[in-house]
Amino acid sequence: MRPTLILLFVLTKLLTLETVAQNDTAWSGKPQLDLTVFLETFYSYSINRPETETRQPFLYNYNRHSQFNLNLGLLKFSLTHAKYRAGLALQVGTYVADNYAAEPPVLKNIHEASIGLAIDRKNKLWLDAGIFGSHIGFESAIGTDNWTLTRSLIAENSPYFLAGAKLSYSPTSKIDITALVLNGWQRIRTVGGNSIPSFGTQLSARPSSKFSFNWSTFIGTDDPDTTRRMRYFSNLYSIIAVSKRVGITLGFDAGIQQRSRASNAYEAWFGAVIIGRVKVSNRWYLATRAEYYHDRSGVIVAPLNGYAFTTFGLSVNADFVPIPNLFCRVEARWLNAPARMFETNNGHSMNDVSFTASIAYRLKTGLIKSTP
Repeated sequence: MRPTLILLFVLTKLLTLETVAQNDTAWSGKPQLDLTVFLETFYSYSINRPETETRQPFLYNYNRHSQFNLNLGLLKFSLTHAKYRAGLALQVGTYVADNYAAEPPVLKNIHEASIGLAIDRKNKLWLDAGIFGSHIGFESAIGTDNWTLTRSLIAENSPYFLAGAKLSYSPTSKIDITALVLNGWQRIRTVGGNSIPSFGTQLSARPSSKFSFNWSTFIGTDDPDTTRRMRYFSNLYSIIAVSKRVGITLGFDAGIQQRSRASNAYEAWFGAVIIGRVKVSNRWYLATRAEYYHDRSGVIVAPLNGYAFTTFGLSVNADFVPIPNLFCRVEARWLNAPARMFETNNGHSMNDVSFTASIAYRLKTGLIKSTP
């Protein structure tokens, strides 16, 4: 009943947009058009020397052993206005190959394609629809947005992108509330045979410049109707500025999924991460990460070498930023499991040590300036 009431409310607002626009000069004026270019090349080496090209099946970034490659190349056009906005981004790279494997070829190279409208006079309530970045987690596909070079285990195994519609409300400059209707768990195209949408929520709070908090949820299924298993997922994270140079990020994921259709039994997974970052100078940054992921039933990560996925990890990385748009990064990462689940060139090991380096360039430039 609640989704129906929300939909009726949104439709009512949309029907009044034309009347409001005729009397509101805020809809006039030229919007801002920006172009963003992002390129990130990488080289990664695992001491296990796995024989498969993709060195780990639970990683979806920088996941090629002993080769130079492009993780993500992105070209994005952004249109912004006080009353409407739109984004179109095209992409290539190994990130695309690994994360969009389930999508049809015509959709794989679309990173973003969305349009949004402000549906109140004060521009606090927005409706966006299309393909957009996930509301889950503090890490994104854009490497330079993240404190560490590689993504955490909880980021790699939760959605990077989503498709659907979202209604967001910002009652103050420090609080954002979002409700989403989605095609599924990291899906552009709905799973064949599934007739119900998925749902999500997000609450972001920034009580001060030194502390922020986010809670995101997902409710839905990744199955067709005949085998439908409901999935319930929650992500929590907080970013703390200890000082002007030191920051800490804490993240926690937990989810449950029905064991079978209409079952009262559930299978659970969870993960946690802590990242510390130090700004050594205007050009140098250091970061370290500790993380843990446990998926005993293989809901998200399939068993490796017959063992349920349980992994502890540590990493350290250094970033050199010679100019504002250029990022040179190196990272050493150690993953440890209680069983021999990591592939090697002659069997399996309880440990995986990898070294990754990347060079990224990001530039945003205005193509058309807005006018009042």
